[in-house]
Amino acid sequence: MKILALEFSSSQRSVAVLDSTGRVSEIIETGAGASAPLAMIEEALRQATLEREQIECLVVGLGPGSYTGIRSAIALAQGWQLARGVKLLGISSAECVAAQAQADRVTGRVSVIIDAQREEFYLASYEVAQNGYREVEPLRIVTREELQRRAEDGTILIGPEVTRWVASGKITFPRAATLGKLALDRADFVAGEKLEPIYLRETKFVKAPPPRIIS
Repeated sequence: MKILALEFSSSQRSVAVLDSTGRVSEIIETGAGASAPLAMIEEALRQATLEREQIECLVVGLGPGSYTGIRSAIALAQGWQLARGVKLLGISSAECVAAQAQADRVTGRVSVIIDAQREEFYLASYEVAQNGYREVEPLRIVTREELQRRAEDGTILIGPEVTRWVASGKITFPRAATLGKLALDRADFVAGEKLEPIYLRETKFVKAPPPRIIS
């Protein structure tokens, strides 16, 4: 199966193309100078010597993280499915960070830390071994005090920006190539409208008052 993976949840955006043999073509760009998503996709396809029509599955990192980045990846996936009828998958970017840690040969109990704004953080913990990883603490929102306690008790803290808050943390980005490898073993495909960013806070809207009529 030929897979296109999009991981836009952090400041390091990446696009990867994988086939069933495990061959990977990946484009990674960071910061304001990053190319537009479609340009990154075209370059990854060019390196993989594939056409858009050959992509059979598209996998998206659902976050948590950059809400705008995640939404743009989801919109691309939804449009691709409408146009081409491809299979879609959404995978937690926190899980992708844990899988990347395992690929980087980090082992032991690790906590994935992602900025949740408002002086709060997304945290999920995994036991990482050389041959895989497993979740031991599901994703939740914690305070800075909890983050500091984790650092003091010797837990390995990893994440895209973790050293902003904990000097001993290990910068680990979720990468599209890793996301695509996770998708190779998955079959829980979804319809485009079912893809939603991972956002643990309850979304609240304030309804605007009716317009005033001035005589």
